[in-house]
Amino acid sequence: MATDIPSFNISTLEQMYIDSCKRHDVPPNKEILSGFLKAEVKKSCNEICSLEIILDHLEDIDVPPLLDVCASIETSEIEVVDIRNGPLCALQGEYALSLMRAFNQKLQLVDLQDLPFGKDFLRFILRELSRKGLTCQILNLRSSHLRKLNMAGKFMQIRTLNLDFSTSLTSFQDDCFTCMPNLTCLSMCKTRVANLWTTIAALSKLSSLVELRFQKWLCCNDSASPSASSGGNLEDQPDVGQLLTDIDEESYLNQEFDYMDQLANLSSGWNRQVNLRVELSSDTSWNNKEESLQGSSGRHNANVRPNYISHHASPICSEKHYREYMIASLPNLKVLDNLPVRKIDSKRAAVTFSQHFEYLPYNRKRKESVVGILHRREIKDTRSHMRSKNQKPSYSHGNSQYSYTRSLCAAKLGSSAKPLLHSLSVSGCDSGDKSMSFRPRQFEYHPSISSLMAFGTLDGEVVVVNHENEKVVRRVSSPGAMNSVLGLCWLKKYPSKLIAGSDSGSLKLYDIEHVPPPVTGMYSGAGSVAFDDFDQLTSVHVNSTDELFLASGYSKNVALYDISSGRRIQVFTDMHREHINVVKFSNHSPSVFATSSFDQDVKLWDLRQKPLQPCYTISSSRGNVMVCFSPDDHYLLASAFDNENPPLAKLSHDVHPDKNFSPRFNLLNPFLLVRQLLAVDGRLHLSFDIAPTGSSQNYTRSYYMNGRDYIISGSCDEHVVRVCCAQTGRRLRDISLEGKGLGNSMYVQSLRGDPFRDFNMSILAAYTRPTSKYEIVKVSLLESCGNGKGYSKSRDSCPSKNMGG
Repeated sequence: MATDIPSFNISTLEQMYIDSCKRHDVPPNKEILSGFLKAEVKKSCNEICSLEIILDHLEDIDVPPLLDVCASIETSEIEVVDIRNGPLCALQGEYALSLMRAFNQKLQLVDLQDLPFGKDFLRFILRELSRKGLTCQILNLRSSHLRKLNMAGKFMQIRTLNLDFSTSLTSFQDDCFTCMPNLTCLSMCKTRVANLWTTIAALSKLSSLVELRFQKWLCCNDSASPSASSGGNLEDQPDVGQLLTDIDEESYLNQEFDYMDQLANLSSGWNRQVNLRVELSSDTSWNNKEESLQGSSGRHNANVRPNYISHHASPICSEKHYREYMIASLPNLKVLDNLPVRKIDSKRAAVTFSQHFEYLPYNRKRKESVVGILHRREIKDTRSHMRSKNQKPSYSHGNSQYSYTRSLCAAKLGSSAKPLLHSLSVSGCDSGDKSMSFRPRQFEYHPSISSLMAFGTLDGEVVVVNHENEKVVRRVSSPGAMNSVLGLCWLKKYPSKLIAGSDSGSLKLYDIEHVPPPVTGMYSGAGSVAFDDFDQLTSVHVNSTDELFLASGYSKNVALYDISSGRRIQVFTDMHREHINVVKFSNHSPSVFATSSFDQDVKLWDLRQKPLQPCYTISSSRGNVMVCFSPDDHYLLASAFDNENPPLAKLSHDVHPDKNFSPRFNLLNPFLLVRQLLAVDGRLHLSFDIAPTGSSQNYTRSYYMNGRDYIISGSCDEHVVRVCCAQTGRRLRDISLEGKGLGNSMYVQSLRGDPFRDFNMSILAAYTRPTSKYEIVKVSLLESCGNGKGYSKSRDSCPSKNMGG
């Protein structure tokens, strides 16, 4: 006859343990005996009868006798088993892991943290857990060595995962949460997670997730003595019910008493099963209240009641519209960062998301099947089956040749959560050559040959590579003349020629058809055309007819050169009040060019006007790093340091007695990054909503991608490249750069969109350490990252971050 009475009581288990110690010739561990006693006391007090095992109190010899008792605990009075480790743990990882797995369904809490001496203990356990999983309900992992979460084993029982203070954790494997179907609570405070897109791609696999936090909102009046977790290892874990009860008592207490009372009765902390299935937004009056509980829509302390402050925020919380993005992307979420997600929050998050983010390229709202797109192409069906009857296409190209390409790109990008990043590692022409080591400082795609790329190095070399097969095509060096190559520009009508300029002022025209392949040795530059030097050069650019090129640098002047004669025609003096970092010709008019200067101005010039006065001047509140034309010359794209992007232009274009007067726009907002201007008159067309870093040394560079559909923007104080729609300003994706090894963060020195491949680009990146090297990283947003090449850790010197484009 079946019975619910356990087979073993606690005193029987204790005696079994003592007998097992005798068999193993090991003295009983006092702490284990004390654990049985405490469990007995809890049972007599009608509390949860739990057995707590502290790994710090055990030695390797204590584990075998305890393992003998584990099977009996499964059918005993003990309801749950909690296992913790601390700073004094001396157990080997194999013994600790065997204990965790021996308790089976009774295992409730596993609390693991780094040890002050040695890394092997937790590394071994993490490796084994990721492979085989665990049956616990609550898992706390605090490891400074956990960089990418990859939990592939089975965690079918887990309800709560706490990764707080894993200060090296930056990202997740795409499928790291698929093994946790019942996970309801996840905490990642004080981690280094920063990318909204890759984070959501991983979290979307958690169908049961209802509570999430990357920071903890606490009442500043109570922050000195926050609620402690009943079983965690954190010092500041708040009680969700108490947090909500304390908020704005004067305005809410009377009207929302029943609602708050319900929340206050929920179990506090993260180490008990929190019944978050309660519909937090069921009360109609709650949904009609003002946004007193609304989370951050910008920095992580924005739009929250003044008496509440953020504790232990991860970098992702500083992303603009972070809270709205998370709420819109995780519709089942009930609590975010200890604040409830109300119905009104969900509605406003959906609106904010549609205003500032693109779910898929070209503003597509839903994913399309690649097979379906190909089928429509074969039967020449130009209709989009993803649109409703009244919905207009976001990009109205009718039956253009781009319609299927755009559909395929949207489908592919939507299926790749993490883009493919591949570090360009070039070798010689012969297959037997070993990988060559270069120190790239500037690079340019070839404008007409899709496989070619040229880069200049810190050592004065110009290297032409086939970036598809990673072979060096030509290699040119000018000993004693060239230093760091900061300026490169291919000629369009003569595809074998390019202009190169170095910071020493040297300017040369190379014809790669006349350069021997690298197997015969490095080419010294004989036969190249040398131009008059331009001191402290930072930028060169050739006009659309390949007749002229311009050079600028650390001066207020711009030099004009004639390519066919090799002569410097003229030097235009005092074009700006400070040095001119970048000069760019338009793509179609051979006489129109633009300059960007640290004097806070961007100017458009026309050689047909000598040029004595600019066509117009765009003024802002900070220095400008660079400017470029859109491929069709409709727009100018200007970017500045400290992520400046003015929202509105004030036109000072009154009737002026001076016939040489040029219009000037004043762009005064100092907190925006990249602006798109109408090339015809300089009026602001679009500003891109990217938050500033506050660093005056954060130089921003931006270029067009996919023609003029999207812009890519990166800064030298950040490890992120942002992809934004050039028509709406909405953010499509952020791409994070991660170097190998702890502390090897990377920054963006320069970047270019691939002119032949949609949603492909290359990034000139470097580690933030002053002795690290630059490298070119190829990025494909249409492919998912696999086990591609990582980032090397060679150490070379880095020049100034602000030179050139």
